[in-house]
Amino acid sequence: MNIYDLPAIEDRITGNPYVGRGIVIGKSANGKSAVCAYFIMGRSENSRNRVFAKKDGALFTEPFDASRVKDPSLIIYAAVRQYENNLIVTNGDQTDTVAEGLAAGKTFSAALATRAFEPDAPNFTPRISGMLTFDGGDFTYEMNILKSADAAGTACNRFTFSYAPLPGVGHFLHTYVTDGNPIPTFQGEPERVAVPDDIDAFTDALWNALDKDNKISLYVRYTDLASGGVTERIINKNQK
Repeated sequence: MNIYDLPAIEDRITGNPYVGRGIVIGKSANGKSAVCAYFIMGRSENSRNRVFAKKDGALFTEPFDASRVKDPSLIIYAAVRQYENNLIVTNGDQTDTVAEGLAAGKTFSAALATRAFEPDAPNFTPRISGMLTFDGGDFTYEMNILKSADAAGTACNRFTFSYAPLPGVGHFLHTYVTDGNPIPTFQGEPERVAVPDDIDAFTDALWNALDKDNKISLYVRYTDLASGGVTERIINKNQK
């Protein structure tokens, strides 16, 4: 526990077979770094056939074995992208929707108002998104979830959460509660978690807590607020 008596990230995940895709955003305990993490999990062969790869400064999901890809529409996308002083992280192609919206003068929330949950009935996977906005040696962050209003997917409910960063405090937003058929959708506000100073400690704790059969890839980024320097970690289950 940290000074805010928050659970560690592993306490939110360990023993849960399927939290789906997840975003963590917050500030390191010493207050020196903006922290962002994104992970993917999968149950189907198509979903598990992926890796994270950096290209042109952005983070993409890519096929591990291109010959085995059955449907790339919901599994291949830019997951993390920088636009000006904003770092965007999402679980789908709405990363580009946000970047394009910002370029057109829209807010994070207004850009995402043009999108809805994924059309993968009966699960109707939520689209989850986050954005860190850097300014004056500090940052603020927002998180958003687009989720089906009912089991039939007849309408979309949209929720945006805005946060002032506090040292050692992060927020964890994920697509599912746990495994199921259909898979139950995340409920409520993003969960508060402790954020340590050490990127490797945080990366290891998060990766090791994810279910060994269903986890696929993890990306963790610490941005030094004084210098703007970036430290990154990528773990791909398909690339030892």
